[in-house]
Amino acid sequence: MMTDYLEKVKKVLGPKKQFIHGDTAVCYGALLAGCNFFGGYPITPASEIAEMMAKLLPKVEGVVIQMEDELAGMASIIGASWTGARAMTATSGPGFSLMQENIGYAFMTETPVVLANVQRSGPSTGQPTLGAEGDMMQARYGSHGDYQSITLSPNTIQETMEFTIKAFNLAEEYRCPVFVMTSADIGHMREMVTIPDEVDIFERKKPKVPPEEYVPFGKGQYGKKKVPEFAPFGTGYKTYVTGLTHNEHGFPATDDQQDHDKLIRRQIEKVTDDREKLTDIEQRNMDDADVALVSYGLASRSALGALKVARDRGEKVGYFRLKTIWPFPIKAINEMSQKVDKIIVAEMNTGQIYHKVKEYADCEVVLSSKIGGEVHTPNEILAEV
Repeated sequence: MMTDYLEKVKKVLGPKKQFIHGDTAVCYGALLAGCNFFGGYPITPASEIAEMMAKLLPKVEGVVIQMEDELAGMASIIGASWTGARAMTATSGPGFSLMQENIGYAFMTETPVVLANVQRSGPSTGQPTLGAEGDMMQARYGSHGDYQSITLSPNTIQETMEFTIKAFNLAEEYRCPVFVMTSADIGHMREMVTIPDEVDIFERKKPKVPPEEYVPFGKGQYGKKKVPEFAPFGTGYKTYVTGLTHNEHGFPATDDQQDHDKLIRRQIEKVTDDREKLTDIEQRNMDDADVALVSYGLASRSALGALKVARDRGEKVGYFRLKTIWPFPIKAINEMSQKVDKIIVAEMNTGQIYHKVKEYADCEVVLSSKIGGEVHTPNEILAEV
């Protein structure tokens, strides 16, 4: 079925090689990953995702709905996922803030959904048309309570498409929301992309036991032992879904400390147990580096330019890019920090990931910060060397 679907999608998307912008790449990746429901609300600079999904998704028998606001947009994809859909939304900073309560609900109910955040400069309305990386901590700690997100950060248009595919697979594998964090610059930048001939799809794991034996929020029986199988509504399995603390059967257990501890720790550990598997790093010239340039997203493109300038000068500088931000690559950062004298963290905020790097590094860590909608120049990063 997926082969037939993929062929249909490729016909809808058109030529194998295209010159597109990042927001379109999100849509292409979503369709290639089997997305069949998009619910959202327009916001600069992410509106083009909703527009393109409205154009393309119905051609592969998918559904697009514009809700009254971002809260409802997030709610709609949670509901769609529970009916068996592969669902996503897209937004930017202010909308991301509005979605946080329902994002927390998605984590508590272990609902697989994808959210693309095309970041813009904030806080509040900020600079709607200019890029930033100011929502990175919000992707981890934005909602209240304890949970563990999976967050990806592409730096090219090709990666934006590929990471969106990956996000859908991770959402289904770990039964949780997954964030794709781009920015206004990447969202509106145009580059060549190549549509893949084949796409690996992680199929949602459904129960193999009879309905009377199904435990909707217990430990699963496949690969990830802490990820429950998923029985969508209407499939004959009874599932009580609530944002309240619940027991393995889904029923509220708000006064039981042990039930809460068991539930939340399992939800967190189903991701953190695979921290090393989820860690995705790009390294260049790190073998002999005395200084490491740590970056992600748009800022990493400037960091790569800084690497080339430094190497041309004969300086032992290395490049260390985070592709997966959360769960944070603790081991990779710590091991790298023991081989260099200094780490420079370049990011388009006032130091959100810098603080996490500093927490786990065993060497000097300094920040190269740029805000206000402009990207670092390579020399601004190298000024910290």
